[in-house]
Amino acid sequence: MIDDLIQLGKLISLGLALMLPLANPLTSMTLLLSLGQQIPYKERERQVTQAAFYVVGIMLVTYYAGAWIMHTFGISIPGLRIAGGLIVVSIGFSMLFPPAESRTLESEAAADAQQRQTPNIAFVPLALPGTAGPGTIAMIISGAASVDTAITPDYAPWVIAVTPVIVFALLGVFFWICLRSAGRIVAVIGQSGVEAISRVMGFLLVCMGVQFVINGVLEIVSQHAGG
Repeated sequence: MIDDLIQLGKLISLGLALMLPLANPLTSMTLLLSLGQQIPYKERERQVTQAAFYVVGIMLVTYYAGAWIMHTFGISIPGLRIAGGLIVVSIGFSMLFPPAESRTLESEAAADAQQRQTPNIAFVPLALPGTAGPGTIAMIISGAASVDTAITPDYAPWVIAVTPVIVFALLGVFFWICLRSAGRIVAVIGQSGVEAISRVMGFLLVCMGVQFVINGVLEIVSQHAGG
């Protein structure tokens, strides 16, 4: 039993080491700072909690059914990268060139109307593609496909079954903590600092999205060349 727990700890550590650089909750935190400025505090906190559950759910569905879903709809990994890259580019441009909007609330009725029109950014872009993006999804699918051959012979079945759930849950908790701390960052750096970070991150997201598209195209070219 002790050996199994040691194996569990090793797999969890390996999973976190592989997934954290790809998931990178700090990116979603920046998205929240830039896109959630006009969202009321309580509503934003609710959406942060919602987004954390979405992240864990997306990762679990991807791990257990990702390969089947992609095969069913005829989606390839290069196609996933290109589609995700286009989404990231679109979000990056919206951060680089935010629309000028005047949101003044002159009465309680106007406040209620504003509340009803509050955008929900929990799923897109905070959870997808902010954290559980194309790179994360591709890594999970490829990792799940290699479990039987690379990991199963050396580890207890229950360890292999429990590890993904624990890893994804820990990532969700870390994601939630990072986004809950976003308000404190606003208080420290101010609104102008948030806008500056937003534009820098918008540029980086555009670059990342373009790179996703390039990687997808190169994979397609290499597949056809190899075939």
